[in-house]
Amino acid sequence: MRAVDAFHAAFGHEPEGAWHAPGRVNLIGEHTDYNDGFVLPFAVPWGVTAAVSRRDDDTIALLSLQTAGRCPGEPQVIKEYGEAEGWVRYVVGVFWALRQAGHAVRGADLVIDGDVPQGAGLSSSAALEVAVALALNDLYDLGLSRLDLALLSQKAENDFVGMPCGIMDQAASALSKEGHALFMDCRSLATRAVPFDLSADGLQTLIIDTGIHHELADGQYARRRHDCESAAKRLGVTSLRDVTDLAGALSKLDGDERKRVQHVVTENHRVEALIGLLRAGAVREIGALLNASHLSLRDQYEVSCPELDVAVEAAVRGGARGARMTGGGFGGSAIALVADDRVERVREEVEQAYDERGWAAPRFLPATPGPGARRLG
Repeated sequence: MRAVDAFHAAFGHEPEGAWHAPGRVNLIGEHTDYNDGFVLPFAVPWGVTAAVSRRDDDTIALLSLQTAGRCPGEPQVIKEYGEAEGWVRYVVGVFWALRQAGHAVRGADLVIDGDVPQGAGLSSSAALEVAVALALNDLYDLGLSRLDLALLSQKAENDFVGMPCGIMDQAASALSKEGHALFMDCRSLATRAVPFDLSADGLQTLIIDTGIHHELADGQYARRRHDCESAAKRLGVTSLRDVTDLAGALSKLDGDERKRVQHVVTENHRVEALIGLLRAGAVREIGALLNASHLSLRDQYEVSCPELDVAVEAAVRGGARGARMTGGGFGGSAIALVADDRVERVREEVEQAYDERGWAAPRFLPATPGPGARRLG
């Protein structure tokens, strides 16, 4: 294992273990998690592996193979939280969150290795947080549940990194089950594994990585969240999850708040409708809900971009049964539901559309639901 070999080279001894957490793609339920709504993500085959050993001091020494290349470099040493910068903040934030919660966690040596496409909207940051959290939970015998670890990882990203994400990404990484999507009620935090094996129907989910990388901490994500919280306050509800009379709510709002409410309320309904179709065995019919979700994210929530719109439109034109942007938006990836015999046609249509606009070709990543976070050894 690369991370274990690199750990030995960097620190001169074997790690106490290695832990892996996957990234996620969201089938449907976008920007609903921080509105106490419903989401339906699944774990992707790519993730982050952390080889870790405890230390007898409070120092965090870490090395990423993605920044050091294939040859291990000198580990970065963090003695004070404020020294952490860039990707290191996601790791140090987990230590901070655990200690804030009163857990007796000291320092550690870590080597990080990952293959989640960076900036593709597949939650590489959540995978990193959850892998480290699971490692520390095991090494320090904290006895925390997978949901506890997801919540602490979210706290690290919210309060230490400064990214106001909801719980979906970390929960999907920590709790997913192979061959299933993860339905989550983001208010009660109740989860349920929903069978999502498309092979029997001759279908697959195709992730289209636009190659446009976004930085959600630049204020756009936070602005959308503020719009939702402001609208909920004006409507006199705890969160937009509580809006039951959409027409009545929209009549009281205008501008951005009106559009945000329309998306969140209808997106929650789409999640429930899609689960209903899956239960009924009507997998081929979920494509229309994916299409509707994208239009809502484009026009009401305004988090799409030209590259995502073109990818979605071209995929459907090429024969996909449905497609939508996935993730926080402003770049990243789209997900398409495609029959096995239409995959090449969809790829060709998207590539042609990109070429006509002078854009670099996107990357295509077939994805089947994988397992959640786990110890490797």
